[in-house]
Amino acid sequence: MTGRPTPAVLPPPLRAWLGLIAALAALVVVTLGVLYAGHSEPGRVDRWVVEPTADSVRPPWRYVALATDFWGEPAGAATLVVAAVAGCLLLRLPRGAVLVVGGAGMTVVTTTLIKPLAGRTIHGDGNLSYPSGHTGFFTALALVVALLAAGRLGLGRKAATLLVLAVALVAGAAMGWAQVALSAHYATDVLGGWCTALAVVPATAWLVDRSADSLADRAADAAPRGRR
Repeated sequence: MTGRPTPAVLPPPLRAWLGLIAALAALVVVTLGVLYAGHSEPGRVDRWVVEPTADSVRPPWRYVALATDFWGEPAGAATLVVAAVAGCLLLRLPRGAVLVVGGAGMTVVTTTLIKPLAGRTIHGDGNLSYPSGHTGFFTALALVVALLAAGRLGLGRKAATLLVLAVALVAGAAMGWAQVALSAHYATDVLGGWCTALAVVPATAWLVDRSADSLADRAADAAPRGRR
């Protein structure tokens, strides 16, 4: 087999730690979903953080929130995904390109499927709010970029873990703030979306690596027979 194998999107030093974090995040998503199932009012935690209203944030910060929210809307999200995929292909990271689409896509699909199961609404107008798809998507994409950066830089376990969690926290906090500020979600909806990304992306990255390694092994086994 010629050429170098493509680098893993889930760096080996992070597999155990992110596996544990993913499991805990999934537990949080389920727990919050059960606690707020069928609710249409903010919970105690939501009131403690901030209860979203139509004028939770006024200009100029409202414009900042609207600009941030755009990147979770279909047009903005598609732009980010295309840019990330293009960057991966330019850097010759085919697994990364697959993870960008798979990680972000699976996170959005997961939040979409959970919403009718949880049945939580906001403002009593029937809009399903748990978990936040905007927060989930933005966090997922940031997680993918952080994972690829950690692998490309060859960071050790501690540095890589710190980078991935810091990027996820900043991205989730930014989009989560925008969602609460614009009265689109409660704080616990945002937390659910953030944890959904933390649960889905590592699992998707593991599947991408397993699938790519399997295909590479099959190609390597078939190569000698093809030369005969």
